[in-house]
Amino acid sequence: MALRRDALFALAVVFLLAVPGAGLYSPSDNIALLKTDNFDRILYNSSNAWLVEFYASWCGHCKKFAAVWKELANDIKEWRPAVRLAAVNCANSQDKRICRRFQVTVYPTMKFFRAFSKPPFKGEALKDADSKSSLVSLRHYIIDLLEQHGEAEWPPDCPPLEPTSMAEVQNFFAVNKVQYLALIVEEESSYLGREVTLDMLQYENIAVRRVLSSEANLTAMLGVQKTPSCYLYFANNTFRNVTVEMPIRAFYKYYLSQLPGVIRVAPSLPTVEPMNMTTAPPWRDFDSSKIYMADLESSLYYSLKVEVGTHQVLSGKNLTALKHFISVLTKFFPGRSFVMKLLQTTNSWLEEGNMTSISYNAYIDVLNNKNGTTGALLPDGQKWVSCQGSRPQFRGYPCSVWTLFHLLTVQAAKHNKSMADRGETTQADPLEVLNAMRQYVKHFFGCGHCAKHFEAMAQESMDKVSSFDEAILWLWSRHNRVNDRLAGADTEDPKFPKLQWPPPDMCTECHSAHSGEHMWVRDEVLTFLKTHYSPQNIDYSYLEGEQELLRKQKPKEEIQQGQQKVPLKEEENEDEGEEEEMTEEPPKNDEISRTITD
Repeated sequence: MALRRDALFALAVVFLLAVPGAGLYSPSDNIALLKTDNFDRILYNSSNAWLVEFYASWCGHCKKFAAVWKELANDIKEWRPAVRLAAVNCANSQDKRICRRFQVTVYPTMKFFRAFSKPPFKGEALKDADSKSSLVSLRHYIIDLLEQHGEAEWPPDCPPLEPTSMAEVQNFFAVNKVQYLALIVEEESSYLGREVTLDMLQYENIAVRRVLSSEANLTAMLGVQKTPSCYLYFANNTFRNVTVEMPIRAFYKYYLSQLPGVIRVAPSLPTVEPMNMTTAPPWRDFDSSKIYMADLESSLYYSLKVEVGTHQVLSGKNLTALKHFISVLTKFFPGRSFVMKLLQTTNSWLEEGNMTSISYNAYIDVLNNKNGTTGALLPDGQKWVSCQGSRPQFRGYPCSVWTLFHLLTVQAAKHNKSMADRGETTQADPLEVLNAMRQYVKHFFGCGHCAKHFEAMAQESMDKVSSFDEAILWLWSRHNRVNDRLAGADTEDPKFPKLQWPPPDMCTECHSAHSGEHMWVRDEVLTFLKTHYSPQNIDYSYLEGEQELLRKQKPKEEIQQGQQKVPLKEEENEDEGEEEEMTEEPPKNDEISRTITD
C-alpha cells in the first residue's frame, strides 16, 4: 500500500510539472494573449503602441494585479487604435523563453513598445509601475508614454495630445472635416483633456483638444470662469459652454457621445449577398425611460419556444432548469392575464406527476395550448421596441433577456416585502431569480461563450448575495460589466453603444465623483432600478389585443386537430416543417453571441 501511495505521488508530481501554467487572462478581457508563435508578428511594426505585462500565473502579486490589468484594459478600450494591452504568461513552458529573451527577472513586469517598434528592441520597462499600481496611475503613465512618441513614429490613428492654441482653433475646421470641436480647459497637471480625447477616438464627427488655463487669449475668448470646463466650438466661430452635473471624464464622454451626428465608427461587416439579406422591420419609436411588454413577451417566446427547442428531450439538469425558470416566471412576471394563465398551466403540468423526462413535442403542445384552456396563450414571434437594433442582427433577444431578469429581481423584492408587510414568516430565497437565470443561461442560452462568461461571474460572487436588494444590485453590476467588456466590439450596434447604465440623463443622483473619478451611488441606483423595472413603468404600445390573438389562434387549433388524423409518417414530416418554420425567424446563434448584452 505504501509503495502504491509513493507511486501515485510521483505520478502526480510528474503531471503537475508537465502541465503548462494556466493563464490569468482570456481574450474576453480585452487583453491580447501573446505567445511564442505570435509575439513578434503582433508587437513589431504595429501601427499602435503596446503595453505588455510579463507575469507568472503562480505569482501571488500577479494574481492580485490581474484585476487591475483587466480593469485597465476595459477602461481604455476606446484607446485601442492608439494603444493596446497584452500579456505573456512566463509560467507557461512553451512561452517562458520569451521572458528570458526580454530579460524579465521579476513578476509582474510591464514594458512599453512604441508604434512601429523594430526588433531587437526589448521594450521600455515601466520603472515606477508594479503590482501595487492603481488604475488611475497606470492610465496616466500610458498617456505620458504615448506623448514620448516622435512625429515619425506617432500612431497614425492617435489624435494630438498636446495643448492647442488660439491659432489652431481658429483654423481647425479648414483642415478637419468634423461637426464639433470640444475644448477641455484645464490646469497643466490635469490629464482630463487627454483622457477624453482618447475616449472619443472611435467616434466620428467630433474632435477633442486640450486647452491650458494659461492660454490667456483662448480662455479669454471663451470666457472661462473655472477649470476644468468644456466648450463646443463650431465652424462658424461660435461656441457654447458644456454643462454637466460633474466635470469628470465619464460625464464629458457621455455628453459628447450623445451629440447629434456623433456616432461610434461602425464596425466593418462582411458583405452579404442580396439573396441572403434580411429586410429590416419598420422602425418603432420608443421612450428609453420605459420598458415595453412587447420586448418582454418576445423574450418569452424566443426563450421558451425556440431556445428550449434545441433539446429534443428534456431531462435531468435541463428539465430542472426549465422548471425553475417557468416557476419564477409564474410567480413574478407581471404579464397580461392570458399569458399568465398559460404560464400557470405550463408550470402545473411540469410539476404534476414528478416527471423525470419529457419530449419537446409534449412540452410545446402545452405551450401552444393544444388542450384548449380558455383564455391562455403566448403570442408568437418577436416584436422588438426598446430592444430593436439599427439592423436586424443587432440587439433584440439578448437585450430583452437582461430586461426580463432585471424586472424579475425587482418583482421578487416587491413580493418579499409584501409578504413581510402581511406578517408572513415564510423564508423567501433572495437567490431564487438569480439562480433561475444562471441555470437558464447555462443550459439553454444559445451563445456558449456568453453562457460561460456569465457562469464565471456567478461562481465569483453570486453566493454572497444575501438579500433581495443585493440581488437587484448584483445583476445590475454584472450587466454593466458585460456592457463594459463588449463596448466597441464589432457586435455592438453603432446606434446604441454599450454604456454604463443608468446614464446621467436618466439618473443624475446615481452618479458621484471621488478624486476626479466616477463613483456609483448604490442606494440611488437601487431606488432607480426599483422604479424603472416596476409594472407601473411598462408600456403596452405595439401589442395586439387578446381578442385578435385568440382569433389568430383558432385556425392553428383547427390545423392541429386535422393533423392528428394524418398517418404517423406524415405527422412526423409536419412536425419537422413546423420546427423549421419556427426557427427561421429568430437570429442564429452566432448572431445572438453578442451576449446577453444591452
